[in-house]
Amino acid sequence: MINENYKSGFVAVIGRPNVGKSTLMNNLIGQKVAIMSDKPQTTRNKIMGVLTQEDAQILFIDTPGIHKPKHKLGEYMVREAEGSLREVEVILFVVDATEEIGPGERYILDNLGSTRTPVILTVNKIDKIDKAKLLPIIEKYTSQFNFAAVVPISALDHTNFENLVGEIKKYLEPGPQYYPEDMITDQPERLVIAELIREKVLHLTKEEIPHAILVDIEEITTRPNDDLYVRAVIYVERDSQKGIVIGAGGRLLKDIGRLARADIENLLGSKVYLDLWVKVKKDWRNKANVLKSFGFE
Repeated sequence: MINENYKSGFVAVIGRPNVGKSTLMNNLIGQKVAIMSDKPQTTRNKIMGVLTQEDAQILFIDTPGIHKPKHKLGEYMVREAEGSLREVEVILFVVDATEEIGPGERYILDNLGSTRTPVILTVNKIDKIDKAKLLPIIEKYTSQFNFAAVVPISALDHTNFENLVGEIKKYLEPGPQYYPEDMITDQPERLVIAELIREKVLHLTKEEIPHAILVDIEEITTRPNDDLYVRAVIYVERDSQKGIVIGAGGRLLKDIGRLARADIENLLGSKVYLDLWVKVKKDWRNKANVLKSFGFE
């Protein structure tokens, strides 16, 4: 028997790369489940975050940024993002208030043209602009699409989150609580750990590295003292990239491990021994068999 006063449903978080989608989802649910970076196209998989409240459970799907793909991995990412639009009750279209509407936003608006799903325009990073500029920004978007609602926010500062969640709930139907109250994501531990490691590589390496990075968790073992042993391989596409990730005297790899271990321990609530390796897998982003072996179907 469904409780008519309890709502639940799926919400796709879409937008151009690097507009703050992962930051928004992480801060809405109160825990990091999607990686954050100032480099575009960092989210590669659909990551679901679970927000449970007294009257609703909202299942956020953080999608890869919709963009014009340059390789097979990019094609996979765009398919993932566009496929999400057919599976949800609400779409959050996240835009960056500090940037002008451009070809990327227009491409997404064209894709939204045929959808019957309510679309909420979520104008992010309002903490970085003068308040007088906000209304003209909103008017530019609303002149091109009939949004169900418009909510200005700052994902970083949690500004206007209550209003955003309130607007989402308007479009959810009565439904069950799909997941336990303490569950924040449906993703396997291995995937979340791999993404946390990849996030640190993105933060600490040079521009030519980020999109060539793939992290594979080869082993997770609980030791007799209940500490976790995690062995992970960071794959790159060229020998020169391997040297950059390792760094002089192995310093950069140590920094990656130190920062990633702190996040993993926070996520899992136990001590972690993180064993990192760096290997070369030539041009892996354009090899369908390699992508499939790593879960990019």
